[in-house]
Amino acid sequence: MSPSREGPLRVMIVDDSVVIRGLISRWIGAEHDMEVAASLRTGLEAVNQLERINPDVAVLDIEMPELDGLSALPQLLAKKRDLVIIMASTLTRRNAEISFKALSLGAADYIPKPESTREASAADIFHHDLIQKIRHLGARLRRKPAVSSPPLAPASPAPIAREPAGRPAAPAPVAPAASTLSLVKRSFSAQAPRVLLIGSSTGGPQALMTLVTELGPVIDRFPVLITQHMPPTFTTILAEHLARSSRRPAHEGIDGETVKPGHIYLAPGGKHMRVVRSGADIAIALDDGPAVNFCKPAVDPLFTSAIDIWHGGILAVILTGMGSDGMRGGKDIVAAGGSVIAQDEATSVVWGMPGAAANAGICAAILPLNQIGSKVNRLFAGDRS
Repeated sequence: MSPSREGPLRVMIVDDSVVIRGLISRWIGAEHDMEVAASLRTGLEAVNQLERINPDVAVLDIEMPELDGLSALPQLLAKKRDLVIIMASTLTRRNAEISFKALSLGAADYIPKPESTREASAADIFHHDLIQKIRHLGARLRRKPAVSSPPLAPASPAPIAREPAGRPAAPAPVAPAASTLSLVKRSFSAQAPRVLLIGSSTGGPQALMTLVTELGPVIDRFPVLITQHMPPTFTTILAEHLARSSRRPAHEGIDGETVKPGHIYLAPGGKHMRVVRSGADIAIALDDGPAVNFCKPAVDPLFTSAIDIWHGGILAVILTGMGSDGMRGGKDIVAAGGSVIAQDEATSVVWGMPGAAANAGICAAILPLNQIGSKVNRLFAGDRS
């Protein structure tokens, strides 16, 4: 089966809740660039009817009778390799772990369902995020597919070791597109970086897993702070993945804790993470304020707060993601004397956040994912080119 390259995106909704199916159907029906291809109750129905329906995107619930979402996922992809599947689940640790497993099996993304659709704010966030994910991930069908990232590491935590016994073979180099090269306009900062900041969203978990496996020399000597757009519970599990992949300590930031080299700090879901002075130390500050760029946590608060601490000694990396979060904070970092690297379009699941930074002219480099780690290592080792 081939995707529908023209006309509205065809969306298949698979959920055993009639309320959720009805809600999502109404939302999709109100959009000019998408339509409901089918509304089904079980994963078994989705697998059996896939050829007839031929959707572009499937919103797939995790918990369903007859055939659950995780079991249906590989069967759907076996029948239609380029089907964009968005996993939907409530915010439990079990469902978060299943969502991470689904990413490793080929799901494009996940979305947390609100505990109750009667809460207006929760329903509004679910509505906004789902429509944006369908639109932006579905747009991949209209262009050359992104380069796949390696599967996620297993969810179970592993003991921290300073040197891994072995690393996975490096993927083949990906040459930057000519259009990307034309966007690089800045030189790297003359100041040595003293902290690494990373922002990511859609496709970020896979990209982060790939990147941190290569950053051991940097993590050992400098603090690394990450904001990934993600809800609570999901960030807890992501931190475990980061610890396993990097073989360095990684955890959600704790309000008031001291920031130290050798650690990865991840913004916890539902909180903005900033850095502040605490006497002679640098500390994490968590903020329960309103969403920024429709996100909480957001990248911009972390980026801008770091300027008061490290001034021009900041290297920021903006990875795959929807929207433009990180671009304004990146502008401030560059104005303060720091540097920004963006992931390129070819290896991004969605070239929203890195594309916004690239088009704003604030990047010193726009690189394929498999070249970012080595570049970061060289910059922290003294390279200024």
